[in-house]
This record gives sequence, C-alpha cells and structure tokens, in this order.
Amino acid sequence: MSITITEKDLPADLTPPQAVEAAYSQELAEVASKLIRGLPTLIECDKELAPYLFMNVRDRLRQAKLQCIYLDGRQRDPQQGAMPMGLIGTMIGQLRDAVRGATERRVVVLPHLDLLTTSQGGLTSEAREVIPLLYENPELVWLGFKDPSFSLPKVIENLFPHWLSILGISRNRLRHLITQKESRKFGKDFSPWQLYKYVSGVNAVRLRRLLSTLEGEDYPADPKRAYAQVRQSTLSGNMEIPSVDLEKDIGGYAKVKAKLKSEILDTLSKRDRATDPEEVSRLEELIPRGMIFWGPPGTGKTYFAKAIAASIGAAITIVSGPELKSKWVGESEENLRQIFHKARQSAPSIIVFDEIDSFATARGTYTGSGVEHSMVNQLLTEMDGFHKDELVFIVGTTNFVESLDPALLRPGRFEFHIHIPYPDDDDRRAIFEIYNKKMKLQFTEEAMEYAINRTGIRYMTPTGTAFSGDHLNALCRSVARLRMRENITGETTPKLIEKAITEFDEKVEVHEKDLPVVATHEAGHFLVSIFCEHHQQPEKVTIQSDMPWAPFFTQFKHEKNRIGMSRNEMLDQITVLYGGIEAERLLVGDVSTGASGMGSANSDLSRASLFAEYMVEVCGMSNLAAPLRSFRDHKGDRQVLSGSMAEAIDRQVNTLIVEAQARAAAILTKHKADLLKIRDELTEKKTIEGERTKEIIEDLRARFPKDVGAPGPEVKLGTGAGTTTEAGAEKKTSKKKDD
Repeated sequence: MSITITEKDLPADLTPPQAVEAAYSQELAEVASKLIRGLPTLIECDKELAPYLFMNVRDRLRQAKLQCIYLDGRQRDPQQGAMPMGLIGTMIGQLRDAVRGATERRVVVLPHLDLLTTSQGGLTSEAREVIPLLYENPELVWLGFKDPSFSLPKVIENLFPHWLSILGISRNRLRHLITQKESRKFGKDFSPWQLYKYVSGVNAVRLRRLLSTLEGEDYPADPKRAYAQVRQSTLSGNMEIPSVDLEKDIGGYAKVKAKLKSEILDTLSKRDRATDPEEVSRLEELIPRGMIFWGPPGTGKTYFAKAIAASIGAAITIVSGPELKSKWVGESEENLRQIFHKARQSAPSIIVFDEIDSFATARGTYTGSGVEHSMVNQLLTEMDGFHKDELVFIVGTTNFVESLDPALLRPGRFEFHIHIPYPDDDDRRAIFEIYNKKMKLQFTEEAMEYAINRTGIRYMTPTGTAFSGDHLNALCRSVARLRMRENITGETTPKLIEKAITEFDEKVEVHEKDLPVVATHEAGHFLVSIFCEHHQQPEKVTIQSDMPWAPFFTQFKHEKNRIGMSRNEMLDQITVLYGGIEAERLLVGDVSTGASGMGSANSDLSRASLFAEYMVEVCGMSNLAAPLRSFRDHKGDRQVLSGSMAEAIDRQVNTLIVEAQARAAAILTKHKADLLKIRDELTEKKTIEGERTKEIIEDLRARFPKDVGAPGPEVKLGTGAGTTTEAGAEKKTSKKKDD
C-alpha cells in the first residue's frame, strides 16, 4: 500500500451524506447494530455532524424495520392559537408523548442533550423534569448526541451503556473524502497522508465544505497555497500559527536546539518524507507528545514551544495555569476539555500550559481548594485519549519541575523533559547579536564583550536573579531608547551599555567618612587573593559601584564548569574572606561591621564559617576521621552528637578559621606598603579593573614569587584568638598559570 494515490482512483463528486458514509461507515454500522439489539447508544461528535450521522443510522434502522423518533424541539402542525413553548418546552412535550404513547420498541433520538446541562455539567431545571421520562418506558431505545465541549451529568451518562466518539476522521479514510477536482490543487503527486497532517481533527462534513472552497490553479508546481488555505481554515478559537524561527530568532542554547531537533523535529521530518505506511506508523510511535520545559523565569520556555510550532506548521495556544481554575464545581475540568477539543480540531497543534505547576503539583500536597486534583485527572484523561496519528503536542512550562505530579512525568505523558537554564557566555553573545541586528544598535566589539561580561553569572539583576533572555531583551531595548533620547547615530560603547543598565537604579552612596575604611577593606581582599595560589585572581575592585545590591566589592575571575573544590582551594577562600577585616586592623587600627555585614548570611565572616564547617562536618577535611555520614541532616542542621564529638568539631572549625585569619594577616603585614598603594589608588580612582588589575598582579608576583601560596610567619592577632602559624600548608615551588 502506498501513501500516494492517482487522480482516477478518487471520487468524481461527493455529497455530505456520501462523505459521512465514506468516513464513518464502520462506526455507524456498529451504532445501528447496538440499537437493533436494544442497547442505548451515545455518540460524541460536532454539532454540525450530528444530523448527517442520524440520517445514516436512520436508513440502516429502516432496513431492520425499526422506527426512529427524532426529538429536535421543532413544533409540527401547531394548534391554532396555541402559545409557542420554545425549543426546550417543545422537546419535553415531544419526549413525554414518545414515552407514554409507545407500545412497541422504537429508537428515540435526543440530538440536544447539551441543552439539559449547565456549563458546570449539572442539571438544568428543565432536565429535572426530563430525567424521570428517560427511565419510564423500557420499550424505548435511546440514541443521544453529545457535543464534545459539554460534559453530561452521571444520571444521563448512565442511560447509555454504549459510547462512541467521532472526532475528526481516520487517516485511511481520507482518500475517499476528496474529489478528483480538489486533488488537482495539491499538485500531480497528491498524497492524502500529507494532507491528513492538517485535517486530522476536522469532521467529514466540515472537510467537504473546506475542500470545495479551495482556490488556485490546477497542478501547481508548489502546492503551498492550497495547504495554507487548508491550514488557515482549520484554526479554531484562539489558536494561531507563530512565526518564530528556531535558529534566526532564538540565540544560543545549542544543546537545547540539538535535543529538540534530534528528538522531535527530525523524527517528524522523516515521518513526512516516508512513503511506506508501516514506516510512518513506526515513526509516529517514537514522537513524544508531552513535553516539560523547565528552568528559571524569562529563559524562553514558551518561545521554544512557539519555535517548534512554527517548524512543523502547527497551531499553538498558550494557556495560563491559574486562569484555568474556577471556583465553580466542574468548570475547571470543562475548561480543559474545551482546550483539548479545539486543539484536536486545529491539528497539528501545540497546547502550552504556562505555569503548569499551579494546578499539576503532586497529588496529596495541595493547599488550595482541591480542584487541582480533578484537573490533573482530567489532564491525564485527555492525554491518554490521543490517537497516535493525531499531531497534538502538550508542553508544560514550569520553574519547579520537582513539584509536578509523578503521574504526569511517566512515559507516554510528559516523558520529554528539557532544561532551559540562564544563558551562558556563548548564549548571551548569540542573543545580543540577534538584538543588535534587529534594533540596529551598532555594538562595537568592545561593547559586545562588555555586555556579555556585565550580564554574566557574577552580576545580578535588581531583583536578585541572574540575567535571563528577557533581561537581555530589556537591556537592548533600553540601549535603543537611550540612543534615541540622546540622538546617537554612531556606535554603541561600553559606557552607553552601563548607563542603560544603571541609569535609573537607586545608587547607594558611600559616606565620605566611610571611604577610607571601605577602600582599606576591599584592598585587603584584593591583595590577599593575589598571594593565594588556589584562589581565583581578582579582575576588578570598586568602592563606587552602580549596582544597588553591591555598592562596593572585589570581583574575581570566574572558572566555568567546576564541580567541586579542593581543601587548599577552600582554605584560600577563607583566607581571602579575612583579608578585608585584617586590612582594617592593620591600617586603620580598628575594625568595622563590614566583614559581618550587620549579621548578613552572605557576609565575609558568615561565609568563612560556613566554609570551615563544611570542610569538617561534610568533607572530612580536618584532623578528625572522615565522617561515615555527614554530621549535617538533609536540612543542613547539625545532627545530634555527643558532647565530646561536638566539642572536637568546633575545635577543628575554629583552628581552620584562626589559621586562615593569621595567614591573611601575615600576607598583609609583609606587603603593607603595597596595600597602602592599592588603597590610595582605589580611594582616588574608585575602581581598579582591566589592564590595571593585570599590571598590579604581574608586578607583585614578579617581585615576590616565593610568597605565592607560601604560609606566613607567626602573627599576633588582636582578636583574642592567640598566636598561631599556618599549619599543614606546603610551600609551592611552581607557579600555577592563570588561565
């Protein structure tokens, strides 16, 4: 069997009843068989399809000499002067006559069951009058029609032991639903399987109406126009086809793109090119229908979903998780049903549940109204109801993938998980290049490098997060507005980028009295780090930052892809953290609250203590035996220990801190003259960075090569800690190259 077909094998003409017979003959024969055997049947289908399905079933029942009564609510031969009762009233009257007047078996057709239900799936006041009638006469066999957009109350559902869902059309029947004339619009090598990609969710009657209105020439060299007409006609609700190119519009994220291409797009492409039906079916089994895109806010999770939709010509609808919830019983589930029904009608399509964790958290952990439990169940039901040849994809985006219900994450549902993190250096470069071109910002190479570094992992946004793709977009738009305000037509410089980032930030001004102490403190960190071989080298030190969350700081070189730290590296971290307070003690003769951060958990002293405690209690980096298990529990709190063990741990922690503090003091004492020079230069210039930083490092290391990594002499501390020397540190004979 081939997926292509010759024109002469197609029908010359088709009426809607003929199309219904061609599309659903097997299903309708089954319905007629059930009714003849006295089994009430419910058909779920689109409203426009119901009359044609009824006519087909009626003709089959006539052959079995079984009478049908169609209760459509229309008045027939109204009595003169009688008041019209309306659709519902007339239908109830017809139902009463049919129930109480029947003495032989009949099939009673109920085409408007949805009129008996509320939007929440409850019973209307009229339905309460109808229900007793439905169960009154056992001689009647019911044939009901249900709109997919409405749910039915259990009392009505129970009336129908046999259900049949007719949504869309079967791929194998499509060849019988297009005429010879219509096939010419799709070129000489017409493939119903290729067309099916765009009409899988369209019923036969609507498909005939759609195909009969196709415009364009016969046998075009490129049938894109005909497919575009079909695609546009199948869109329903707020479905749209995005125009986001995965490569041109999304910068960076090479690994994410590679995974999307290899796992989804390439498989779909092979499916479209396949000529063997078995090969097509095999490839369809491989395509994941449910995907979870997780990562921090603003990293482009929804944008990636749009790019996938654009790549495969799929319609997309973006649904906000919180907006689905309703305080009315059953309405949240109904909202989900409506979304899935429209997506199936508009296939190929993608449903994006933004913030899916707002309703799909693990069952049993809810703190809300409990409606989330029903919504998860409804979502699972809808996903399990997909046919393999329907191209309907579900994407859930979340910042908290660990909170999702495990039932959603198993294979067959949301089995495809992809992490979209904050952009790294290469990603940010690619993103900036896209916006630079789109907004005509004219970045110089220096400005580009500055923008990449200035939005790196060492910098935070005013809200305390790393820079996401949205932040980079906002920065570029800010640069564009700044260029417009200042009438800049030339190139964008680093200074302009910095102004765009910080122009309207609330700046923390260092008081004039505090400047000497702040400069001394930061100069201490700066100098000590130069002589700590296992610490990252300084890149910048400033006492007048434009960042409100860090008015003064020392910035160190960032090392990518590190997965851990050695004992020497951690000791150097503690030593550099004490460089600030020991510089104050040496040059000012007093210490400030700068090292404590007024109790901040991110202060120099807090971080030094955490390093030391981690080394002893978790990593076994002390004179104590390595712990068989961590001395800390899963919350990070110390386990309950014996008094002697707790005392031994505290002694080891204190030893590490005192030795590191002494080493920092020793480095500063020996190089006091250079510390003074750095402090004075910092006081004057406010910032030391770039080439000047490199000059200072090279000068000090050239003049004092043996001091890099070497322990210092005994130093008397003024903290009550006593006299100590650096213990256990080995003198290094080789200089580690700064990468």
